[in-house]
Amino acid sequence: MAIYEITQETLTALVETSFGAEGIYERKDIQRHLRQNIGVISSDLYVIAEEYGEWLDSNRRIDLLCIDRDANIVVVEIKRTEDGGHMELQAIRYAAMLSTMTFKQLVEAHATFLAPSALTHEQAEAAILSFLRWEEADEDAFANEIRIVLASADFSKEVTMSVMWLNQHGLDIRCIRLKPYRLPDKRLLLDVQQIIPLPEVSDFQTQIRAKEQAGREHRAEQNNGMYQFWSELLEHAKTKSSLHAGRRPTTDSWISGGSGRAGLGFIYSARRSDSQVELYIDLGDKEKNLVVYRHFQENAAAIETAFGAALDWQDLPQSRGCRIRALIPGGWRSAKEDWPQLHENMVDAMVLLEKALRPFFLSIPG
Repeated sequence: MAIYEITQETLTALVETSFGAEGIYERKDIQRHLRQNIGVISSDLYVIAEEYGEWLDSNRRIDLLCIDRDANIVVVEIKRTEDGGHMELQAIRYAAMLSTMTFKQLVEAHATFLAPSALTHEQAEAAILSFLRWEEADEDAFANEIRIVLASADFSKEVTMSVMWLNQHGLDIRCIRLKPYRLPDKRLLLDVQQIIPLPEVSDFQTQIRAKEQAGREHRAEQNNGMYQFWSELLEHAKTKSSLHAGRRPTTDSWISGGSGRAGLGFIYSARRSDSQVELYIDLGDKEKNLVVYRHFQENAAAIETAFGAALDWQDLPQSRGCRIRALIPGGWRSAKEDWPQLHENMVDAMVLLEKALRPFFLSIPG
């Protein structure tokens, strides 16, 4: 299908071109742009490394090594060719090699990738934890799946048939077509389309898999300590606040509640030995986040007076978001007989935090 320029007089088809004709190279150009703008091919990815190849007895390298919001490893392979070559087979080999990767190895890979920016190993880990919204590393929740994203100018029938067959058998492989177009004024456009699976089909398949997975996990969740912890907290929270009404228990270490304003969430977090309540600020852009964070910080004295104690103000320089939090002794690994008091402390702190911050919502800049 062509892309058309629309004017009052007519529709004019844009000139389809190729990366080769435009002198655009695979690694120097396409890969560099995708590394810097990974959201172009998927909004839930974070780049861990480029040209990753820390293999045993192998000199092969992954174009982009990423993770998604669910802590799954994502292999991104890039071609500028019209048929994709044998990239699906190459990516499957990489996925197999990554199947034994630990969270520690992931952090080491990211630290190496960030080394030219003079960021430390600790800062690399903090950036990953912030993206995942984890307070600490969780090997059990890391890399439960390995996804594959293939990005190419186009794909041969052999590639598309292979990908569809593999997806039917439980893999998660996506094909992203990158098609360049030349405007009459010589500017170059890039049409980015997910062609396998189609987005609406992908959502349906995800729902089906989620339903099947939910059935398998339901019985296990009933006995899971974290799931039980959140079940009891949410029951208690209903009696004092509507912030987390409708939220379901989870095995994650945090539960978010809406504030009524996009990008601002009131979040409960629980670790092994301590917990926290927080306002997490993420409007999708660091500078915008800092503007909102500083707005609250300028009123810190009034907010902390209303809360009744000092708060922990974190602008999180190594991540996109910012947070304002209060720490609470006791976590989900505390003795279960101590949970009722801990839940009461957490809910009371959340109620106070919202009450202290809410008067300043209406005056948020922008």
